[in-house]
Amino acid sequence: MFGREHEKILHGSSVFKKILIANRGEIACRIIASARRMGVATVAVYSDADRDAPHARRADEAVHIGAARAAESYLDGKKIIAACKQTGAEAVHPGYGFLSENAEFARALQSAGVVFIGPGADAIETMGDKIASKKLALRAGVNIIPGHDGAVADAEEAARAAESVGFPVMLKASAGGGGKGMRVARSREEAVDGFARASSEALASFGDARILVEKCIERPRHIEIQVLADSHGNMVALNERECSLQRRHQKVIEEAPSPFLDAKTRAAMNEQALALARAVEYCSAGTVEFVVDAKRNFYFLEMNTRLQVEHAVTELVTGLDLVEWMIRIAAGEKMPLKQKDARMNGWAIEARIYAENTHAGFLPSSGRLARYLPPQISPEAKPGTSVKPGNAESIVRLDEGVEEGGEISRHYDPMISKLVTWGKDRAAAIGAMRAALDAYCIRGIDTNLTFAAALVAHPKFAAGDLHTHFIEEEYPGGFARADDSRVDPEIFAALAAVAHHRRLQAESPQKSEDECEWVALIDGAPHPVALSARRGEDGAENYSARCAGKTRKIECVEQAPAHPLIRCIVDGAPLRMLCERRGLDYDLAHGGNQVTAKVLRPRVAAHYALMPEKTPPDMSRFLLSPMPGLLVSLAARAGARVKAGEELAVVEAMKMENSLRAEHDGVVEKVHAEAGATLEAGQPILEFAAADGAR
Repeated sequence: MFGREHEKILHGSSVFKKILIANRGEIACRIIASARRMGVATVAVYSDADRDAPHARRADEAVHIGAARAAESYLDGKKIIAACKQTGAEAVHPGYGFLSENAEFARALQSAGVVFIGPGADAIETMGDKIASKKLALRAGVNIIPGHDGAVADAEEAARAAESVGFPVMLKASAGGGGKGMRVARSREEAVDGFARASSEALASFGDARILVEKCIERPRHIEIQVLADSHGNMVALNERECSLQRRHQKVIEEAPSPFLDAKTRAAMNEQALALARAVEYCSAGTVEFVVDAKRNFYFLEMNTRLQVEHAVTELVTGLDLVEWMIRIAAGEKMPLKQKDARMNGWAIEARIYAENTHAGFLPSSGRLARYLPPQISPEAKPGTSVKPGNAESIVRLDEGVEEGGEISRHYDPMISKLVTWGKDRAAAIGAMRAALDAYCIRGIDTNLTFAAALVAHPKFAAGDLHTHFIEEEYPGGFARADDSRVDPEIFAALAAVAHHRRLQAESPQKSEDECEWVALIDGAPHPVALSARRGEDGAENYSARCAGKTRKIECVEQAPAHPLIRCIVDGAPLRMLCERRGLDYDLAHGGNQVTAKVLRPRVAAHYALMPEKTPPDMSRFLLSPMPGLLVSLAARAGARVKAGEELAVVEAMKMENSLRAEHDGVVEKVHAEAGATLEAGQPILEFAAADGAR
């Protein structure tokens, strides 16, 4: 961790008086926090969809810049520059995404006399072009992945290039990033189809449809090096972040340092990252990304010429505020940081909390946050503060830009927040993350909270056995709950009985029983619980719960009124669990597991088991939209005969295209939606003839 000497220039130095933040959501709020601590005024911009968004309210000023569609607001550089002139902002921080890696926007700002808080336009342009960056990396002595020389013109050339390189290959957007415009192909057919999808996504996301073909490194790790460089020639590598846990090329869990690298490999990766940064005359915060194979051979992937989403883990292990240093470097200040001081203190882990349906292949979700209760945050780890853990065993940080009642819009990225924990070692950081995830409650939309909790509780994660295909291998059909081998349903049954007893006690204290028997129905299975309640000398509520032949001591039960979080000690170990009442049901979540329990008297439970179950309607004849989104294309028409695996429609949601294919051979009987239509989740697109039973 960097020492206090770097703080000597942080106070009393001249930086900007006012900056504009050309972004939204959590990253806009994150930049506002650092600027406020520095005494720099901020201007937010907002679209129609973000009129009441937290970032627009937290800034000193806010300017409306257009419609909800990003192309008409956050991606419109002319409107951003007009907002600068209107407010007198001297500089623009682009955050990540949107215009953050747009060289023309950086040049337009310069022409308008506004400073771009980031690298020079030439560096953005060179490193944003995967062809140019690969050539530069080769000249700088950086290891590169074998692949086809230059972009491919069409699907046929993509297939030939793939055959020449050798399957499997990665088709990737030349101007891309964030997983958009990327497809893995293991055959000629997949290369042809992958080119169509990747080029379409690339054009929609970046305005550049060029596609590269590279050798796909099997079971790689994704490890990146954070660099920081000023305009005076000073440059440091702040070591690595492990970002291998991904789904659809989007990172889910990140950490610093990597549990895989040794000192020799780390030093070599730092050296190559700095060599590339020097070659492109880099100035600002930037990240050089590598893929690393099982033998620690590493290859250049790309350089992100902006602040990374996962920058917080580097901040927690170095004690640096990277947003602050970006602002100071853009203002022309000189860094006192030296490479010899780039030490890491402890371990940090970040979980990205997404609005997505983990039960349905991680498809994005949208809607209103009916309830939003984050875990307790450590005061010393608030965004925009210089973290100094001191004697703390662990700390919890949350970067967010949402509030209860706010809306997760289908127009933007589905990330809700970033939960970050620090510990003195990896085990402590994991423990803090598991506890924080168990205390995080979001309702109204689908989220990946239980999935993130399952990931950090996974034995392979604890062992550091990671690669970029981990999620698709461990959860090939999506995710519903953690592996049953790690679930003890009796704990859920016992705590459901405790929650029910406490509710009855609060509603009718005169009728409460200290000794009682219940049956917790979980997934239709009965779990008898003999419950004994008592109050300790300190007033704490304690229980003895006998279920499945074992007696559990549940002590110090705490639950604030109207709050779903239960804190208690089970058999001597602290436990946090979310428990919410919903009619006759109790929804419980803990450790990546989510169950619904009914708590009934034994006689009632016996009768309940005899009740018939309502059969859901058969929707197998319909092709349904799996998420809210735009119907980009529709291939089938009424009367058309389709084959299993044939693409029927493409739905775009949150900047990603999702191909919907026929599960069986069949005949289309009716078309319910046309291309260009805005769809709701579950809305019928096509209906098939009943005789075929196909979908």
